[in-house]
Amino acid sequence: QLSPGALGVNLVVEELATEAKLVIKQVECLDEHHTNEALEELRPLLKLQHAHISLYQELFITWNSEVSSLSLCLVMEYSQGSLQMVIQSKREEKAVMDPKWMQEILGQMLDALEYLHQLSIIHRNLKPSNISLVSKNHCKLQDLSCNALMTHRAKWNVRAEEDPFQKSWMAPEALDFTFSQMSDVWSLGCIMLDMASCSFLNATEAMHLRKSLRQNSGSLKAILKTMEEKHIPDVETFSDLLPLMLQINPLDRITIKAVVHMTFVSGSFKSSCVAVTLHQQVVPEIITSILLEGNVTSILEAMENFPSRPEVQLKAMKRLLQIPEDQLGLPWPMGLVEVVVTAMKLHERILDLQLCACSLLLRILSHVLVQDAEAQVPWDISIICSLLSIMRSHSDSEQLIIQGYSLLTIISSQVQVSEELQKAGLFELILEHLHRFSKDRDICFSALGLLWSLLVDAIIVNKDPVVKIPALVIQVLDTHPTDAEIAEAGCAVFWLLSLLGCMSEWQFEKVVELLLQSIRLSQERVLLVNNAYRGLASLAKVSELAAFRVVMPQDGGSGLTLLQETYQLYKDDPEVVENLCMLLAHLSSYKEILPELESSGIRALVREIQGRFTSSLELVSYAEKVSLSLEAALHSSQERKLLGAAVGEEAPLPEGRPHLP
Repeated sequence: QLSPGALGVNLVVEELATEAKLVIKQVECLDEHHTNEALEELRPLLKLQHAHISLYQELFITWNSEVSSLSLCLVMEYSQGSLQMVIQSKREEKAVMDPKWMQEILGQMLDALEYLHQLSIIHRNLKPSNISLVSKNHCKLQDLSCNALMTHRAKWNVRAEEDPFQKSWMAPEALDFTFSQMSDVWSLGCIMLDMASCSFLNATEAMHLRKSLRQNSGSLKAILKTMEEKHIPDVETFSDLLPLMLQINPLDRITIKAVVHMTFVSGSFKSSCVAVTLHQQVVPEIITSILLEGNVTSILEAMENFPSRPEVQLKAMKRLLQIPEDQLGLPWPMGLVEVVVTAMKLHERILDLQLCACSLLLRILSHVLVQDAEAQVPWDISIICSLLSIMRSHSDSEQLIIQGYSLLTIISSQVQVSEELQKAGLFELILEHLHRFSKDRDICFSALGLLWSLLVDAIIVNKDPVVKIPALVIQVLDTHPTDAEIAEAGCAVFWLLSLLGCMSEWQFEKVVELLLQSIRLSQERVLLVNNAYRGLASLAKVSELAAFRVVMPQDGGSGLTLLQETYQLYKDDPEVVENLCMLLAHLSSYKEILPELESSGIRALVREIQGRFTSSLELVSYAEKVSLSLEAALHSSQERKLLGAAVGEEAPLPEGRPHLP
């Protein structure tokens, strides 16, 4: 048994057949759901292929009867050496680390991290003890973790108390269980700082330095100055690089690609590993042309054989877009979808490739869903996160945002991924785009369509971003007051937000105004009309003020007159008439509004509806409620008149006594 890690017990085992040593990490899980969630997140890591990443050999689950708990077991390579041991040795000697060796190892770490980040995989637990040395000049990142395990608060808190060193490598936001690629950048910055300062800082001093950097960047300036005074090799590069990697706000940190560029491209660092990556030979055009002129199988083969060459991937996808659908092997050319998505992950920064890939995926998915509306879209959370990352990387590309929204709308139609989309930050991305592109008609229309798809029948995981949506939808409809398609999509979103209770009371009047305005604008659009009246009914049900504004809008006119116009236009459409009656039923629950209903001729309208739609129970129920409310109000009014007449006919009261009111 090795020293326990942050998440569990590490055991060195020997495989009986080969006598090869391996490490099994046993992680105690909360319950079966937690175990399965972690297992699904870790499973893609079995497929990784990289010379500088220690791969998981196997994953399995065991039952620990002593503590009555499930344990997730991760089998990985065993290595006696680690970067932590090298740093500790140099500390004891108070010796400076050899700059050439340090650059070589750093290049391998960067190459491995860039590979992981291209696949939207986060290490989450990067520190010197998790960088194994399989030989003197060959390192591997090991012990990759997943969100389900790293957000186990109880375990982390216990480990933090037992060993303060464990969490000192983690980024500030990671302490609050928020992980991203920028969290890995912070951890790598801490590792580089440790390697550069090991000759004059002991382990405890280095730990306190790492922890202090989370609150105050001043301590970094001081240590960099000390490194300069002590003539540490490559101090100029570290002085430029570390302040950018160790920014407290993760949004301010540079990416792994930028670190590579500053050190090995524009800088003086040398590494055989990075050199190979940077100077890959371009595949001769004659070879790609021959491969790509064949059928789908040969094109896929070319894409799989040259995954790191964006020019091959782009040519292949353009060729696939030209092939007739009956030759693509639809429906579900699973191999094709997987290869395209892999290319998108590996070449995130190349906009042309992303646009081409989105077009190809939309073509495939649209064709399949036309053939079978119940078909299951083959997506998982890693693909979703990758697509969101791509959209963020190209935040100014209108075409990519619209294509991305179209793909996400198809994905969100699958109920099982709606919550995953929310957890991946899709609501926040939509909010950002609606705010930035409120004048861009096409982006707004696509965003509203996606919102509808996300909100309908969805369980809201976190209401905080959702309650910000109404204000932005109001802004969009105000910006595009005569756009019927925008109005139609906006009405649908308003209706769902009102049902979910994600609208503030101070917004009710404005939303009622926009819903009535949308009906007046495009009364011929039946979908708009239905959703607008549903939204009005939902608001009238919970707010008397909203109900009053339906009857007497702020901009003049009458909502009841508009309602009667709608009825005349759709008197043979039971769905529209039912939504009208639902609104009237909620309006009639307020006594102050009943006189307006009566004077506007609603009684006659309801009688006609009751006579024409006898078979629709829901519709008849709403109509009867309105009739009964109006009838009760009429009787009450007659009783008051009779009472007033009776009081008026009494004999005059003697002088000096007050009159009855």
